[in-house]
Amino acid sequence: MEILKSWKVHVFALVIVVICEMIGTKKLTVGPGVLLFLPMLYAMIIGAAVSLPKLKVLNLTEMNVSAKCLTIGTMMLLAKLGILMGPNLVKLMQSGLALGFQEIGHFFGTIIFGLPLAIALGLGREAIGATYSIDREPNIAIIAEKYGLDSAEGRGVLAVYICGTLFGAIWLGFVAGFIASLNILHPYALAMGAGVGSGSMMAASSGAIAAAVPSMAKEVLMYAGASNLLTSVVGVYFALFISLPTTEYLYKKLSPVLGPKNKRMEGGRSA
Repeated sequence: MEILKSWKVHVFALVIVVICEMIGTKKLTVGPGVLLFLPMLYAMIIGAAVSLPKLKVLNLTEMNVSAKCLTIGTMMLLAKLGILMGPNLVKLMQSGLALGFQEIGHFFGTIIFGLPLAIALGLGREAIGATYSIDREPNIAIIAEKYGLDSAEGRGVLAVYICGTLFGAIWLGFVAGFIASLNILHPYALAMGAGVGSGSMMAASSGAIAAAVPSMAKEVLMYAGASNLLTSVVGVYFALFISLPTTEYLYKKLSPVLGPKNKRMEGGRSA
């Protein structure tokens, strides 16, 4: 009932959607590729501007209602993806090995690229929480249970969660659309990579890929949805028993080598 009574939220959402759809998809050529500016991108930017506390357009209660509306919208998106996946189960089964194998990148990509960089930039054990996964809600729960959110690992996981919420969908939309325009990877492979375990990030990246290859739009959404579902189902167990212990081990090995000099010296004295 609270959602239905918050007329201001629905009016703003309708106005923003109309404005963004009128603008439409814009393309900007950058080198050999193309950056796609989708209506979803405009909507996120306008919505973020409208919700700035200084403007006092929406109060905290209305912002909480907006978050609930987002949950409902995500459920509708997942229902649509389920409808697309059902008639194409044969295709999904045929690509089962590829679909499962690419999940390794979702879990270890953040560790391989993120952990050394985080340590080199001076992060302590915050690097563990920040890089052992893409740090969505289930990953926060794992860190909260194991270390507590007031720990260094807790600060790391929350920092990446906030950054992912604010910029993740925008960033992935840009990157996915640009790579799709280069024609160096098959759209199906990009679609599988889009299912990182976040509904908003998956929607932004798969939407950009579908816009770049409209003839394969349905298949792109299907593979992205299947990959996102697989990531969500196995992600908690993989992160808990494999990703987090691996990150812990690599942190102990890499920190004395890549960490700032003063921290390396402190680590040596404490040892």
